[in-house]
Amino acid sequence: MDVLKPDICVIGAGSAGLSVAAAAAAFGVPVVLIENHKMGGDCLNTGCVPSKALLAAAKHVHTMRNSAAFGVTAGNVDIDFIKVRQHVRDVIAAIAPIDSVERFTGLGVRVIKGHATFKDKRTVTVDGKIDIRARRFVIATGSKPMLPPIPGLDQGPYLTNESIFDLEVLPGHLVIIGGGPIGLEMAQALRRLGSAVTVCEAAKPLAKDDPECAAIVLDQLTREGIVLRSGVKVMSVAHAAGKVTLTIESANGEEKKQDTIEGTHLLVAAGRKPTVDGLCLEAGGIKFDKSGIAVGKGLKTSNRRVYAIGDCAAGQLQFTHAANYHAGLVIRSALFRLPVKVNNDVIPWVTYTEPELAQTGLSEAEARKRGHTIRILRWPYHDNDRAQAERATHGHIKIIVTTRGQILGATIVGAQAGELITTWTLAIAQKLNIRAMTGIVVPYPTLSEIGKRAAIDYFTPSLTKPLLRRIIAWLRIFG
Repeated sequence: MDVLKPDICVIGAGSAGLSVAAAAAAFGVPVVLIENHKMGGDCLNTGCVPSKALLAAAKHVHTMRNSAAFGVTAGNVDIDFIKVRQHVRDVIAAIAPIDSVERFTGLGVRVIKGHATFKDKRTVTVDGKIDIRARRFVIATGSKPMLPPIPGLDQGPYLTNESIFDLEVLPGHLVIIGGGPIGLEMAQALRRLGSAVTVCEAAKPLAKDDPECAAIVLDQLTREGIVLRSGVKVMSVAHAAGKVTLTIESANGEEKKQDTIEGTHLLVAAGRKPTVDGLCLEAGGIKFDKSGIAVGKGLKTSNRRVYAIGDCAAGQLQFTHAANYHAGLVIRSALFRLPVKVNNDVIPWVTYTEPELAQTGLSEAEARKRGHTIRILRWPYHDNDRAQAERATHGHIKIIVTTRGQILGATIVGAQAGELITTWTLAIAQKLNIRAMTGIVVPYPTLSEIGKRAAIDYFTPSLTKPLLRRIIAWLRIFG
């Protein structure tokens, strides 16, 4: 049996694993990367990339249908769903070389295709053919769709984010279980492409986001004809004659009511669970449960030689950029022995519906829960000249600051919110005061002026203070 002894062994070639492998190789460190499926992981093949490509196609359809306000009439919009699917595949294919075996081999990474399992606390074996005894191991196996225990669900066909992009026909009526970002992004995309769409959510759609800002997104989805059923429990699923029927239960006070929803296709978007099965973590002395692999603040597991990063790590945010952030921390810790600590307050997230919904730092509720005395600053898109020119006036920015002006969090709902949130993520990471944001010179006309106007609004109450007025009057004496 072959035995390899690299400095770092990475298990999983998704965003997190690839980032660790590339960075370590760049420093000249021997690295082995093990992947049992596709390079690029969920993000490239079944997640972020294909979903945004599908949303882009749907956005073009929506723009063409709603261009009359600009003096442009497009006529009938013809949608070729097979070509839409090919567009999605073309985007994946264009990005795939960046994550390929060939590229990483060229970077100096030893890539091994196969299934990794822990043999003991210091050894990982690949398909029982190769043993790897590394100084450090990094588990980056990601996550997969979680299937709720609904009677009848597995008795017929259903879609997840791993299979929806393989559809050859546009769904006539897509029923979605789950009102989180994945479910709502797919709801809007397929609705704009021509499907009827119903979303069933047990709690409230976008429950993890600021409710005030989430309401604007939900209102837009409803305007576009998406049926949102919140506070409903799916009791059972029945498949028959090419149809799917959901029996749902809703509560009105203490009274419960059941009815049914019939569709042509079913998408399950009820969350994700960490991929840890088959790794033999017990043999490696690594603690885990259904929420993932237990890690400390520095992302080390119960085995001091092993890190767990990205979606498979318990208690962490499940975003591609969070996984990349984890990778950077691991490199600092494993290669340079520097102390590191995960700070989720500096990790933004975006729901890529239209309007987009972006959040960074603390929400209003979180800030109050931590005991901060806060002020809330807002500025609407409709008071921005670029938004008026683009007719993208739906939405606003909401900034959470302390009474002394320290920036705690920001939520933006509106056009390009995902791009605009970066400035506020930097401000929070650098612990800036809102005063710093008022001094930025932003180009006119741009949507970024919305943030600056909200920052300036922090100082508006002070303009009427008698002391300030007296100082100005006194200075006028000198001309």
